[in-house]
Amino acid sequence: MTLRPVEGALPLTEKCHHYDHISEVPWELQKYWHQRYSIFHFYDYDIRLTDDAWFGVTPEPVAIKVAKDMPSHNHSTPRKSTIIDIFAGAGGNTIAFALSEKWDRVIGIEKDAATLACAQHNAAVYGVADAITWVHGDCLDFLARLKDHANGTSKGKGKGKKKELDPFLQLDVSSTVIFASPPWGGVSYRDQDVFDLSTMEPYNLETLHEACRPMEHALFLPRTSDLRQIAKLVPEGAGKVEVVQYCMEGASKAMVAYMPAE
Repeated sequence: MTLRPVEGALPLTEKCHHYDHISEVPWELQKYWHQRYSIFHFYDYDIRLTDDAWFGVTPEPVAIKVAKDMPSHNHSTPRKSTIIDIFAGAGGNTIAFALSEKWDRVIGIEKDAATLACAQHNAAVYGVADAITWVHGDCLDFLARLKDHANGTSKGKGKGKKKELDPFLQLDVSSTVIFASPPWGGVSYRDQDVFDLSTMEPYNLETLHEACRPMEHALFLPRTSDLRQIAKLVPEGAGKVEVVQYCMEGASKAMVAYMPAE
């Protein structure tokens, strides 16, 4: 089976909501709806989200700052010309990467069709629909295929079936950087002074890091994440790893760990 880019825009479904009035908004989403202009500045221009997507969208000011901070080159590695947002969701970070114009290619991967339809629609609202390549599929499957291709093999492990990538997605891993803003497993992290990243669902820290390496990657994590667990992932001889807290109105929203290529 070959994994291909999405051709054209997926249709918006009944799950792709635009709430105009709080009376329409489910109770558990109302606090997020009140913050809608921080999430998407152009919300009134028919921004669409699934109900689940409200919980995971990066606020626009944070997404723009992360896009600015994402390294496209340094003194020791080739320029990174491609960025892959492996948990694209409703498009917040992917759109910010496209707006930054730092990358020759921006790729957004999303497993849920309705959420991907929202992301494509929102990218059009922001005028960057043609600047993003969308992939409908599982991100860990995509990364495994990408690394298999780079290693000269397209055989899936254990099943003997070919797991191939469309030629347009067969990237040079040395010039590719990964951004991962995974689900955090709900809001339970807020109750922990130090969040145990091994409990993150459905993908814990070790699973994400293993899927992304050896490529340079940035992990968007809860603000109280255990720094000791992140430090254990640092390749020997890599020196210091940058970990940044991103704040809005004096309150931290998340931290990003910038992991070097191996």
